[in-house]
Amino acid sequence: MKRVIERVIAQPAAPGMVGDGFRVYNYIPGGGGLPGSEIPQERISPFLMLDFNAEIDFGPSAKVRGVGVHPHKGFETVTVAYKGSVAHADSAGNSGTINPGDVQWMTAGSGILHKEFHDEAFSKRGGPFEMVQLWVNLPKRHKLTAPHYQALTAENMGRVELPDGQGQVNVIAGDFNGEAGPAQTYTPINLFDVRLNKGGRVTTSVPASHNTALLLVNGSAEVNGEAAPEHSFVLFANEGEEIEISTSEGAKILLLSGEPINEPIVAYGPFVMNTTEEIIESIREVQAGKFGELE
Repeated sequence: MKRVIERVIAQPAAPGMVGDGFRVYNYIPGGGGLPGSEIPQERISPFLMLDFNAEIDFGPSAKVRGVGVHPHKGFETVTVAYKGSVAHADSAGNSGTINPGDVQWMTAGSGILHKEFHDEAFSKRGGPFEMVQLWVNLPKRHKLTAPHYQALTAENMGRVELPDGQGQVNVIAGDFNGEAGPAQTYTPINLFDVRLNKGGRVTTSVPASHNTALLLVNGSAEVNGEAAPEHSFVLFANEGEEIEISTSEGAKILLLSGEPINEPIVAYGPFVMNTTEEIIESIREVQAGKFGELE
């Protein structure tokens, strides 16, 4: 049975800036930016946030743009690079650069300090920049896991070549038609980077119990018979399993699904915990320097 579409959400009216290096449209929980249109957490769990930096040319800059040191606790950040390069570092001593096709999957867990900037070489030359950042919740039993990250490079992704040159699917996490992605996840999650050529078509299935959505990163498509314009966000109901996507012009799509985490959520900025007391404790930990140091 084809997956039922709950609604197609248009691109939000205006982007916002995260630091000075990320010009983003918020889809989760934003729901298009109209009052009352936010996506309820129970409809999109385990995903907490999705910011889309639609393609923009920042231009050459001697000043490296980005976001300075900030804390995270209780969840994971997933950064998918389409165009441009992002350098990051954290208080656990991890650092690196993600380039087009790469993904950085950071588990903040018990608490970490983090910063992310345009890669210095990219910043100096300028050029098109296109990214998605997704926040993924952690279940209570894993919220205090030791911070760590997974550097998922383009060449290490699971890859499915579609027949007759219709395109390809890069499998970041989960299982796409029998091909597994490299990301290790704490709850069942699928994350697929779908690239369709002109006239391309792809069909896959995800469990009906998963909360499921897709973002039209570039191009427009038809999704289970319904039109999905460029930069729209398709939220599926939990009915049916099969998803069919086709495009006449070519399209780039991020498909995400996950088993809901049916636990209380208390969020305060960069902290996502289960109780207010845990949020207060998190703030005190940062103030006491327990998340480490990062310049």
